[in-house]
Amino acid sequence: CPGFAEAVALASGQPELDLGVHLTLNAEYETLRWDPVADDVPGLLAPYGGMWKTTDETVANASPEEVERELRAQIERALGAGLDVTHLDSHMGTVFNPKFVDCYFAMAREYRLPAFIPRISREVLERAGMPASLERYVSLIEQAEALGFPIFDQFDSDSLSFAPGTGPEHNRERVEKLGAGLSYLITHCAEGGDELESITQDWRQRDEEQRIYSDGTMGSYFAERGVKTLGMRPLRELLRESL
Repeated sequence: CPGFAEAVALASGQPELDLGVHLTLNAEYETLRWDPVADDVPGLLAPYGGMWKTTDETVANASPEEVERELRAQIERALGAGLDVTHLDSHMGTVFNPKFVDCYFAMAREYRLPAFIPRISREVLERAGMPASLERYVSLIEQAEALGFPIFDQFDSDSLSFAPGTGPEHNRERVEKLGAGLSYLITHCAEGGDELESITQDWRQRDEEQRIYSDGTMGSYFAERGVKTLGMRPLRELLRESL
């Protein structure tokens, strides 16, 4: 995406950062567009320029072979730029579609990288409109767990649906919903300003998340509740010891 070179430059001076590849098959914004990294993936290119805006469009137009080429190209671009990639996850969840999910697991195995792999319940799949996929997902998760991949017992992705100014309350409620075990808490922290405001209507929420997760607000709450935070780097090292 347009900010990639700047991110690489910032990362070069902070080798302790956890930096994953946010595997991306969509470009959802009107004013911020990006193309696939691979050259031979016509099914991922929208006629209006850049990648498709929605998951449904990508599923309808791209083949699993094209998706696998693109995912590998994105990982190789990051590694080639010198990033010490710590993990993989998915933009908009598109790679979790049954048409592409095998590609996602294949990349995690090939590059020996922990990935966002949650335990999936029938209720979650029903909400996503994919109840028939339960057995397949369970099988993939069991295979990954047997290889040593960390599996997240629960996750919360509801990071932006709050009124500006209520971020601490909203995020505390999110954490309260999580049970014991390994959890994946998705946030969309970003620095506010003219650039972010020109891209997305929820720029205030993103800016507020950036503040409360960096000024000690959420850190103090975690300490009070006995919640321990963990980066992806130690999970990567545990995984590579078992593979």
